[in-house]
Amino acid sequence: MYAFQIDPAFASGSVAAVDWPLCHVRVQDDARFPWLILIPRRPGLHELEDLDPAGRAALVEEVVRAGQYVREIGALTGNPVEKLNIAALGNVTAQLHVHVVGRRHDDGLWPDPVWGRGAASPYGAPVLQRILSGLRLSGAG
Repeated sequence: MYAFQIDPAFASGSVAAVDWPLCHVRVQDDARFPWLILIPRRPGLHELEDLDPAGRAALVEEVVRAGQYVREIGALTGNPVEKLNIAALGNVTAQLHVHVVGRRHDDGLWPDPVWGRGAASPYGAPVLQRILSGLRLSGAG
């Protein structure tokens, strides 16, 4: 067995935010969409079925928690979330991870998916710092 490591692909475009009981949480640095990525901190995971039932249940709870925070990011950035998109794609990065993305009917890509569409628009340091601070204040557990 080897230790948990984050696929280096996540370093491009997202920022480490906090560790929750199961997942390492990252903020996608794209101001077009409030967006978190949850990566279960267990080695060798590629599919949901690789988690045991307790791990799957914990992941669902953390996805719900992430959705609540994505809504807070939307409010903070003036982009209130109307719909959450939740997906564990893995086509580009095989390591098990879940995207939680806030969407709006006027977000520019609606109703299409956001993955791989258009250039990201980084938040800028002050806004990103407020987002990260809020997540860290939400607690690690």
